[in-house]
Amino acid sequence: MKDKILTWKDVISFAVNGNPVPDRRVEKTEAEWKELLTPEQYRITRQKGTERPHSGALCSAYDAGKYNCVCCNTPLFDSTIKFNSGTGWPSFTQPIQENAIKYEKDSSFGMVRVEVMCNTCDAHLGHVFPDGPEPSGLRYCINSESMTLQKE
Repeated sequence: MKDKILTWKDVISFAVNGNPVPDRRVEKTEAEWKELLTPEQYRITRQKGTERPHSGALCSAYDAGKYNCVCCNTPLFDSTIKFNSGTGWPSFTQPIQENAIKYEKDSSFGMVRVEVMCNTCDAHLGHVFPDGPEPSGLRYCINSESMTLQKE
């Protein structure tokens, strides 16, 4: 885990001014993604879908480990910063490192939100909100289908 705790101000700054540079990039064709992913994983990660609340396998998982991107296996979140938000999706207070996540303004569905994506492969993960617990105040609301849990 990095030293700096990201705040809502940092999230907005990334969404408006540009994201941190990822450690690496993974790019595939749509056909390659379709071959690699299940139809539901593809719908969520490549077509910006969402799963029904409380339906994801990782919602109630609290095993020690790392939550990695289902598309490129990049570590995204650590189990130590996962919390039960009651929203129906796995929730985290911070990414595993600052440049793991990419942020974009999302104006779909008649509201303004901040979409979070894997900064390595641009997979849609979910959204981040400023209503999480201290000290960051952030709630990364992430689709189970967009991650795998690599248990320790």
